[in-house]
Amino acid sequence: MTERPAQRTPNRQLAALIAEAGFSNAGLARRVDQLGLEHGLDLRYDKTSVTRWLRGQQPRGTTPALIAEVFTRRLGRRLSAQDLGLDACAPVYAGLEFAGSPEEAVDIVGGLWRKDSGSHAELRKIAFTPAGLVVPSRDWLIGRADEKVARAEVPVRIPAQGRPSTPGLALPLDPSRRRTPAERGPGQKVSGGDLAALRSVGELFRSLDDRYGGGHARQALVRYLEHELEPMLRGTYGEQTGRRLFAAAADLTRLAGWTSYDIAAHGLAQRYFVQALRLSQAAADRAYGSYVLVTMSRQAVYLGHGREAVQLARVAQQGVGTSAPPVVQTLLHAAEARAHGVLGEVRACTAALVRAERAMEAARPGDEVPHWARFFDEAQLADEFGHCHRDLQQFRAAAQHAERSLQLRAPVYARSRLFCRVVLATARLGLGELDQACQLAAEAAGQAAEMRSVRAAEYVRDFERRLEPYRDAAPVRGYRDKVAALG
Repeated sequence: MTERPAQRTPNRQLAALIAEAGFSNAGLARRVDQLGLEHGLDLRYDKTSVTRWLRGQQPRGTTPALIAEVFTRRLGRRLSAQDLGLDACAPVYAGLEFAGSPEEAVDIVGGLWRKDSGSHAELRKIAFTPAGLVVPSRDWLIGRADEKVARAEVPVRIPAQGRPSTPGLALPLDPSRRRTPAERGPGQKVSGGDLAALRSVGELFRSLDDRYGGGHARQALVRYLEHELEPMLRGTYGEQTGRRLFAAAADLTRLAGWTSYDIAAHGLAQRYFVQALRLSQAAADRAYGSYVLVTMSRQAVYLGHGREAVQLARVAQQGVGTSAPPVVQTLLHAAEARAHGVLGEVRACTAALVRAERAMEAARPGDEVPHWARFFDEAQLADEFGHCHRDLQQFRAAAQHAERSLQLRAPVYARSRLFCRVVLATARLGLGELDQACQLAAEAAGQAAEMRSVRAAEYVRDFERRLEPYRDAAPVRGYRDKVAALG
């Protein structure tokens, strides 16, 4: 690690906290390295590094935040890099932490919204880190709903030098942000109309995402979160309204993550999902938390991290037990099946699919189903089966289920239909039906060209890679001509 030139002033704040924590220099260095591993960072600090920090040198990058987190865990109180006499920074994994309180959760997610709304390109380039899935999912599983989320009228805190008032690993605020008189300001009372508006906004952006891809309206959603939702979270509300408000915040934050995932901003999406998980805890909505974990599992599947995806799906199941409605249980088991499928684990995948099917059969008309789970119907279950059988190279079964899903799926789910069409094309290719495969894929490629969805384009590219052994065949040449004409 390259560090800045030593300063002349010894770091007495750090020395005092080392003494309070009972660390040796080597022990502190070891804990910083271990915490770095949790976030996918390979650090090589030792006792000499700590001696340099004590003499006044400033570690770079993410290290000040890591050191602060080590002391926070040891001493049981939140400490910032500044509390340790270190230069604070916006670490590359900021947003992966599971906040200790609703207030801190608002500070962290608000920082994400502001930085993302400001079109900071580097935020969308942050890498996905599998290690960053462990702590939030564990903390959600063993955690309980916050005892209190209500907010009375309090003076608005103005963060110093553009930093959040809650210390720790939260992202910096945007000091240039100024509200106009027409905008909601922090401290105002949240009404039932506000909550209804949040639900309507969620449905609107979900519909846009389904039809046109996450890239079309993602930035508009993030700006809405910054300008409208954050002031509500910093407003005044009672317990019941507060729980509903945090539930809406969890849902919209998950949607921001979902649209980020769709444009391949995977590190940013991961952070949104973690914060949505924490907000669901403040909402006392265990079932929604399980849905967020399923979303995280799906991203892990897409990125090829099957083992982590299985673990996330199982944590979700364990977290809700048998209390969730049958449709939610179906969703949870289907997510586990997808993860086993990408790992090629036939028996485990088949067993999870059977559990999903049985759960769906247990659903009855009139069952109370959360609004966020209503998309999971027979068409979606057939889609899950199709994907799993494709991954297991069971192409005849994959084709049957994909065809059924396309027959049942409503046109408004345009991107999902595109994915399923590519699954069907892949199955037809696996069955040796090259003409049909290329025709289906050409239709999907035409749809992908009309969307702003990296995932849609990647589905098509994955099929094209499978076409490579047949590149000289007439149907493949015809397919390429059609795709080339799309521009």
